[in-house]
Amino acid sequence: MKKKIVCLVMVVVLILSCCVGCSESFNRTAKSYNSEYGGGLNRTITVYDQNGQAIKQYKGKVDIQDTEYGNKVLFDIDDKRVVIYNGVVIAEEN
Repeated sequence: MKKKIVCLVMVVVLILSCCVGCSESFNRTAKSYNSEYGGGLNRTITVYDQNGQAIKQYKGKVDIQDTEYGNKVLFDIDDKRVVIYNGVVIAEEN
């Protein structure tokens, strides 16, 4: 009987330690899910040219999608689609 209790306690401790270690990963996953399926996150997006000069800035609830090659970024803001090719895009959460 004592072995069963010790095993149960060890399993509970192991599960709790795993949960504590992965809480940040869980938070990132939840935020990504909210961004994709919840209509986006409140962000400020700044687009720069190749010389580092700001071209345009967008503010609002935005879901960003990029390509695997990194040469195109698209997002929807105020029910309008914005597509940026070969620009430097910095998105900050407000």
